[in-house]
Amino acid sequence: MKLQCDVEVVNRMLPTFGMRSRGKGTRAVLSIGRHLDKTSQRSNVFMMICTAKDRAGSKYKLKDNIEKFFTWFVEEGKATVRLKEPAVDICLSKADANSLKNFLSAARLADRGSDASSLPLSTLTPVRARDVEQPKKKLTIVSKKDYPLTSNFPYSLEQLQVSYCKLSRVDMRMLSLKALRKLDLSNNHIKKLPATIGDLGCLSELVLHNNHLEAFSEALCLSTLQRTLQLLDLSQNRLQSLPAQFCQLRELVNLKLDDNELACLPFHVGRLSKLRFLSAAHNQLAVLPGDFRKLSLENLDLFGNPFIQPNPLDHTMRLTFPLPLQELASRAVSNLRIPYGPHLIPAHLCRDLEIAKTCDCGSVCISFYIKTAVSMNLHQVSHTVVLVDDMGGTDAPVQQHFCSLSCYSGFLDNSLQRGLR
Repeated sequence: MKLQCDVEVVNRMLPTFGMRSRGKGTRAVLSIGRHLDKTSQRSNVFMMICTAKDRAGSKYKLKDNIEKFFTWFVEEGKATVRLKEPAVDICLSKADANSLKNFLSAARLADRGSDASSLPLSTLTPVRARDVEQPKKKLTIVSKKDYPLTSNFPYSLEQLQVSYCKLSRVDMRMLSLKALRKLDLSNNHIKKLPATIGDLGCLSELVLHNNHLEAFSEALCLSTLQRTLQLLDLSQNRLQSLPAQFCQLRELVNLKLDDNELACLPFHVGRLSKLRFLSAAHNQLAVLPGDFRKLSLENLDLFGNPFIQPNPLDHTMRLTFPLPLQELASRAVSNLRIPYGPHLIPAHLCRDLEIAKTCDCGSVCISFYIKTAVSMNLHQVSHTVVLVDDMGGTDAPVQQHFCSLSCYSGFLDNSLQRGLR
């Protein structure tokens, strides 16, 4: 039985001499196994603690020698074993909770003098240096020859970069690193992301620059990444669109979409209320969604997109007279803020309501509307704006929807009056 964790051996006599323990554990490997007791010349079960400074290990007899176990925080990987002789407390921390429970169970059995054949004993031998190293928090691999094929990634990693390794898919071993906060898989050949990336509950930065991605799945948008992801780099891929659910990633602060094939940004991009840095240069954007006006950015880069020249008279007419009953009902649900869900109305109607458009008058339209594009100075949504074109412009076209002919004609009248001024 072996256990890797941080250990501090505290002498209970220290306070008698006016001294205190360090209060800080050292990385160690604990083993329970047989050893010849020099005093009795009999083989007994001992606990051995090996550290980087003492790889040969210190041994403590277990049979009838444990005064008490302190296990209040065992679920957090912490426990203390109090020995009678010597008078020390062995304080364990940063252990895997299940491994710690198993180790303590074996120690209890050894203390009671259980038959050794029923104990999961180990050989009490010196440990290797790498077994008692401090847990590794950061690992960078930028060469295929350095990529681990036969060994696992250190479980304690918080930052992992694997670049220039020609990976065609995400290694599933990475997805077991529950402490991971930053995952950088840039400059590989990854075509598809597994939905299980969303199970990395601490992930705040995901860098996928320069891969072969063709999609970003709905499942990822609806995973725990909604609550943790702050930086997402999808630049230099093959993305043509992003799902409507992308705007569920509401913790995003920095989003990089440069050098893709995006024809449009997500309809409800304005829901990314924490977004401060957005770059989507060199895509195929012709117009920005109306929700773009709701953003409040510090830096915006949309250079190199084929934006259209907006003309309020150029419009798309999607109105019928009279309006269908379904459209009228959907508008009423949105305008009156009536609660809805797939348990109340069909799922396809829920999806329609999720992409409702807001007219200039404040009312909502769903599938029937008039659509045009108007020019907007991007400084209205961002403190710093990279020029949109080589002419030095900072204006871009933004979609605008109207729920009725009267709203559209009122908009044209106002536009004409502004032009005459």
